[in-house]
Amino acid sequence: MNGVAECSVCHSKLVVSPDKRPVSKAYDRHRSDVSVKTRAFNVFLVVGDCVLVGLQPILVYMSKVDGKFEFSPISVNFLTELAKVVFALVMLCLEARNQKAGEKSLLSFSTLIQAARNNVLLAVPALLYAINNYLKFIMQLYFNPATVKMLSNLKVLVIAILLKIIMKRRFSIIQWEALALLLIGISVNQLRSLPEGTAALGLTVTTGAYLYTLIFVTVPSLASVYNEYALKSQFETSIYHQNLFLYGYGAIFNFLGLLGTVIYKGPDNFDILRGHSRATMFLIFNNAAQGILSSFFFKYADTILKKYSSTVATIFTGIASAILFGHPLTMNFILGISIVFISMHQFFSPLAKVRDEPQNSSVEMDYQKNYRSKDGSIINMAAGANDDASHRVGPDEREPLLPR
Repeated sequence: MNGVAECSVCHSKLVVSPDKRPVSKAYDRHRSDVSVKTRAFNVFLVVGDCVLVGLQPILVYMSKVDGKFEFSPISVNFLTELAKVVFALVMLCLEARNQKAGEKSLLSFSTLIQAARNNVLLAVPALLYAINNYLKFIMQLYFNPATVKMLSNLKVLVIAILLKIIMKRRFSIIQWEALALLLIGISVNQLRSLPEGTAALGLTVTTGAYLYTLIFVTVPSLASVYNEYALKSQFETSIYHQNLFLYGYGAIFNFLGLLGTVIYKGPDNFDILRGHSRATMFLIFNNAAQGILSSFFFKYADTILKKYSSTVATIFTGIASAILFGHPLTMNFILGISIVFISMHQFFSPLAKVRDEPQNSSVEMDYQKNYRSKDGSIINMAAGANDDASHRVGPDEREPLLPR
């Protein structure tokens, strides 16, 4: 059914048809901001993400001893979530101190309860992230760091499909072709990536690797899309409030994972610091910083941009792993990276942008028509006033009103 809305400028009544893409408002609401400040912020996000994401698989690789992990991966994830919760609390306290007089405190009980109710959807990506963080360690048993980074770029296609389904985002044909180019680039790099002659979990390495790759791609993609939707749909809520709940849920899920490990393997596994080294400490802080930066990506930027920036980190990961661990930079890797860069340029090209749908601008068109009609009446009134002001006085009108 059609509704009636009042324009905030001219206060006229407009008949508005229901939006056919209500869910996409979470994305479209702040997409139009193309200021210099916004672009600089996006560049900062991309550069920071490239460094942190590029370091992550290298630190995981350095934390292995004889090809195995001496620590529990769940303990790393739990400590990472605790670090992010502490960061969110510190930032909330700093933000509360800078509030103006009369504003409702960000740390008041009622504010926290209301924010928790509005952001309960964050529990979904928190659970998916808890699963994905464990999968990151499993993938290191099959692939070298550069290969893990390239495989993670498969998430871009899955994310695009989920964005289209969940948030009703639209992509042009050129952008879909760019995503196809991205997959081609990844495939070129993966032509000879699987180790041979080994097995794991009772499966051949190829079968196990494909199975984990499928889960490794799907779970975090779903988590990213739900995370973006949850953050942007409650845009007025402080991001530190949202991070507090997201990381709090994550800590709870990882703690439950620790309890499950204790029940399955014995009470000795409850020592969350057992087997940790300096490399794992750096890994925890890197993962925490990466998660915090990702929340700013999802709320103020875009999930696709986040994944493409992670793709750029592949170069850093590949070069660093070649220097540190002697992994060769093959011609397949170089060709794959070249195709990925072409894909990035094509996807974000101005020519690839989708034009806005007519129904999205219906209110604006109605407003413009109404404003023009009103503006026309103002012009007519002004013209009439101008005619009165420039009215030439006739001979009869020069006569005095009173007799001499």
